[in-house]
Amino acid sequence: MTVGEMAQALGLSAEACAAHEGRVLARAVTDSREACPGALFVCVPGARVDGHDFAASAVERGAGAVLASRPLPEVSALGVPVLVVPDTVKALGRLAAHWRDRTAAKVVCITGTAGKTTLKEALAAILAVRGKTAKTPLNHNNQIGMPCAVLDTDGDEPFWVMEAGISHEGDMDELAAILRPDLAVILNVGPGHTEGLGGKGVAWHKARLLSHLAPGGTALVSADYADLVAEAQASGARPVYFTAAGADTPYSARMGERAGNFHLELAGKGLEAATPFRGAYGAENAIAAAAAAHLLGLSEEEIRRGFAEAPLPPQRSARKELGPWRVIDDTYNANPLSMRRMLEAAAEEARGAGLPLVAVLGEMGELGAESAKHHEDLGRLLGRLGVDAIYWKGGHGEDVHAGLAAENPHPDVRWKPVTGPEDFARAWEAEASFPQGAVVLFKGSRANRLEELLAALEKAQAGQGREEGRVL
Repeated sequence: MTVGEMAQALGLSAEACAAHEGRVLARAVTDSREACPGALFVCVPGARVDGHDFAASAVERGAGAVLASRPLPEVSALGVPVLVVPDTVKALGRLAAHWRDRTAAKVVCITGTAGKTTLKEALAAILAVRGKTAKTPLNHNNQIGMPCAVLDTDGDEPFWVMEAGISHEGDMDELAAILRPDLAVILNVGPGHTEGLGGKGVAWHKARLLSHLAPGGTALVSADYADLVAEAQASGARPVYFTAAGADTPYSARMGERAGNFHLELAGKGLEAATPFRGAYGAENAIAAAAAAHLLGLSEEEIRRGFAEAPLPPQRSARKELGPWRVIDDTYNANPLSMRRMLEAAAEEARGAGLPLVAVLGEMGELGAESAKHHEDLGRLLGRLGVDAIYWKGGHGEDVHAGLAAENPHPDVRWKPVTGPEDFARAWEAEASFPQGAVVLFKGSRANRLEELLAALEKAQAGQGREEGRVL
């Protein structure tokens, strides 16, 4: 877009950029370190830093224009236009909505409580078999990240796959109004960010996506969550349903004999697909991705090829061998639904391999008044799954332990609270934990930084390998 077109989209006067109206911009950034020629630098005020203070630095790195909520004479003096608006984040959204109007791409918006980034990556890989596909990077799915992802597209892609994450009331309406998707996908619903979403329920907030479909758009919704089905029906969108739990729907999945293999039913056509997913959690992602691609016109063979090339995003169900241990790295984030799904998948893998299951877990954040209950429920789940050892980091450990004891008053399980990577490494070494092998799941909310615990274990294992090498 040109600076002049941006000003017009924002309702600014022509005089705001008269000397620069023909300048072309190709992307938007909010971090001055990412500024480059052709970038619009968006000044976002934050709790710790204010983007306005870095505008001049962004211009020095090549930014061609600045979006600000106050005049910046020091930037204007550098010969760069400053578009002044009341709210830079809302203005960023307006620019993204304007750019969305200019695209002929089929726009997909994915939301859900757990697994939406994984689904986004898989669907984008499948659609890329057919043609150029843009997607949100990592999980940049909020009112800043998602509009920046939209403005970073070339505009000539046949497909966009964008992710919408919410944590407060009104978030979905703001994000969905930008995208107005041709295909809206709701993967699942469960407790997540309940502290900020009020009393209407997660399903109600997720289903708001369906109120912003493009004309002729399609809603694809899981049939496996009764509250989501009720809200989807109330939206008036007439959704298409999928299932990983045996419901009577046009699209369904069941697990195959080998890990990662699923039998998929796609509106009357069967497909055997090898995917990067595992367990019931994986079946949900697999059928959602395949159903979305099928609704967008891809063939069964294209879907199979896309699954074969689909990567898993970092820190999400990533698997690695670490000495005798099969490690599952799902450290990016956690809520009650994703925690349950990953623990069930890990337990299934451990049983299949005849190995113990070790859970390195952290507190689940942003659950508000329901936090103690959800952590106690987690403890009960750990008891039912027969986890052999639990390393816990963060708050609510007493609630988890209470749930564990309630499920099994005499649990034969190692319970080890830890405070950080050094503490965890000492606890692991002191226990000489499962030298013959185990499935080890690392998972917790972002604030726990469980990747640091995993790094400590990797470092200790690397040191042991070097020591063994010297002996040999």
